[in-house]
Amino acid sequence: QSQLVESGGGLVQPGGSLKLSCAASRFTLDYYSIAWFRQAPGKEREGVSCISRFGGSTNYADSVKGRFTISRDNDKNTVYLQMNSLKPEDTAVYYCAARAAGCTWPRTRPADFDSWGQGTQVTVSS
Repeated sequence: QSQLVESGGGLVQPGGSLKLSCAASRFTLDYYSIAWFRQAPGKEREGVSCISRFGGSTNYADSVKGRFTISRDNDKNTVYLQMNSLKPEDTAVYYCAARAAGCTWPRTRPADFDSWGQGTQVTVSS
């Protein structure tokens, strides 16, 4: 059973917004750097954003910079990804992942992360 649970995906029109959530059930997220990855059909999993542990510096892929915002709510033990001005090319399965180290952005790799959620589908289409 995944220790991280994503929610908030869905179908949205281009230009619309969605807010993804990543909740942890068995550990305190503030002790971990949390990244959002996405994977579209036929493509490799790519890093979208990462928020560092203990202070929460944030990092973004160039393709989402200025449109997506990552944040954490320690009281709710949840990390969010607010996605605005969505484009069809944002369509993918979005995963959150945790590691007990820094983000090492932009060299962040899926293999560096220990815990993963099951993914949530985001579809941007008219």
